[in-house]
Amino acid sequence: MRLIDVVHRRPTPRPWEEGDKIPWNEPGFSQRMLREHLAQEHDAASRRPQIIDAHVDWIHRSVLGGRTSDVLDLGCGPGLYVQRLALKGHRCTGVDFGPASIAYARERAAAEGLRCTYHEADIRNLANLPLEPVDLVMLVYGEFNVFRREDAEQILASARRLLRPGGQLLLEPHTFELVRQVGEAPAAWHSSPSGLFSEGPYLLLTENHWDAEAAVAIERYYVVDAANGEVTRYASSMQAYTKEDYAAMLQSAGFSEPRRYGSLTGSAETEQPSLFALVASTA
Repeated sequence: MRLIDVVHRRPTPRPWEEGDKIPWNEPGFSQRMLREHLAQEHDAASRRPQIIDAHVDWIHRSVLGGRTSDVLDLGCGPGLYVQRLALKGHRCTGVDFGPASIAYARERAAAEGLRCTYHEADIRNLANLPLEPVDLVMLVYGEFNVFRREDAEQILASARRLLRPGGQLLLEPHTFELVRQVGEAPAAWHSSPSGLFSEGPYLLLTENHWDAEAAVAIERYYVVDAANGEVTRYASSMQAYTKEDYAAMLQSAGFSEPRRYGSLTGSAETEQPSLFALVASTA
């Protein structure tokens, strides 16, 4: 793209029409994203270690009851939850479509002798993977909301098929209010000598839209190469759901009425109140 194309862009994009999500599976993006996952100074991609430790402790004690279990982590990133669950004795599998994250996760598992298996794949295509039945399927950090509703329903159906009788699903979705706030946020820009969108210097122009009818927040990112002025556009959409929507989708997929928790520690979250936890069992 050129800057003139930004000027003449469609004023109001439709949900998902300009891309399903930022291409985390592209090798360069994936490598830069891995750096964000492993960063210690923020929780933008993955949480800091002390937060993950608290979450894994709650999952181990309260969700799994301290029993050795088979766990499937969807959108596992570099395996930060999976590794910790394996250290507590669980047999773990992670699925993610970021090649750098999966490579890192595999290296860590091999180095530490952990019972972890990883698949580089899109979690919308779980039926194509050689997955065994498990006791817990988890999808955390708001990833559920980035999918179109029909894809989210397919993910829930696949999770249900993979769970043993009495198995559980752990979701950590966004609140409706957070997604709406994302869509209604004002446009912004910033510059960076290097970062997630490029190894070289760039300007990032961001604009947001809220489709009230569809309850979808749409984010556009225009990355301007500081050296040559070339523009690359990325886009992502987030589906908002009410509490009633989540419960209805889970029950439609064959799960019980979900138990709701304020966070992945079982109590109210003070740092990220826009996220909460749902635990549902096979009905």
